[in-house]
Amino acid sequence: MAEETEREDRARTDGGREPEHAQGHAQGPAPDHVPSVDLNMDIPHPSRMYDYYLGGKDNFPADREAAEQVLSIVPEMRMAARMNRAFLGRAVRHAAAAGIVQFLDIGTGIPTAGNTHEVAQEVNPRVRVAYVDNDPIVLTHARALMAGPGHGETHVVQADLREPGRILSDPTVRRTIDFGEPVALVLAAILHFIPDEDGPYGIVEQLLKPLPAGSMLILSHGSWEAEGEDFSDRAELIKAPYRRASAQLHLRSRAEVDRFFTGVDVVEPGVVPVSNWRARATHEEWLGARGFFGGVGVKP
Repeated sequence: MAEETEREDRARTDGGREPEHAQGHAQGPAPDHVPSVDLNMDIPHPSRMYDYYLGGKDNFPADREAAEQVLSIVPEMRMAARMNRAFLGRAVRHAAAAGIVQFLDIGTGIPTAGNTHEVAQEVNPRVRVAYVDNDPIVLTHARALMAGPGHGETHVVQADLREPGRILSDPTVRRTIDFGEPVALVLAAILHFIPDEDGPYGIVEQLLKPLPAGSMLILSHGSWEAEGEDFSDRAELIKAPYRRASAQLHLRSRAEVDRFFTGVDVVEPGVVPVSNWRARATHEEWLGARGFFGGVGVKP
């Protein structure tokens, strides 16, 4: 069974490019509110750098240059990105199999294979997904790539994680998510772009507060720690390319990542390297994913 799961994960993370987001129903009307699209091509954006790590095409020279600088310091970043994506797929599948039919995925990034709505709707076609991202290119792809049928009830909102109140009150989010029923809140590889002064723990607390019992938190986060190892020397070097980006990198310790799960019951195997979460990773995969911790918690 573990080998089958590994094969599924590899198929999702190494497969072709597929659309990730939608605004309105698959065959519904145009977006209610469309912000101006300013792609800032000369400024590296973390989501487009992440797209480059995954082998995507939706990035610009500035993104590729910054990403290559990171890869020159941490060549295993490509593997880590793929393993983080595979963790997301397993965690989403777990939540959908547990009966959750609505997902709020914040910091979704550029379209790629194994998207939250694809994975969850394979388990239950009734699943509804609200995606949130602050990069205008995500909205651009949503309108261009999700215009046809086959994506279920999937919507996208352009908003910033640092404004949780705005996200929770957004009309599209409110139409998609029934806050009287359990919700899976997805924060995958996004909180390490929120500095301490912006209150990342308070943001998570505010997002979890209106969610009813039985809701789940799916979270992964970059760290300068790994199981029994400390990479703080390289961590400082990794941060440098992000200083030119639209969001800086703020890696946190294992204990600091654990703190994001305050107020929820963490499911087995706990907060662990993403390659180890309910999967039997190879030694190469484990090494490649070190520096990313992830877990799933249930709100009591």
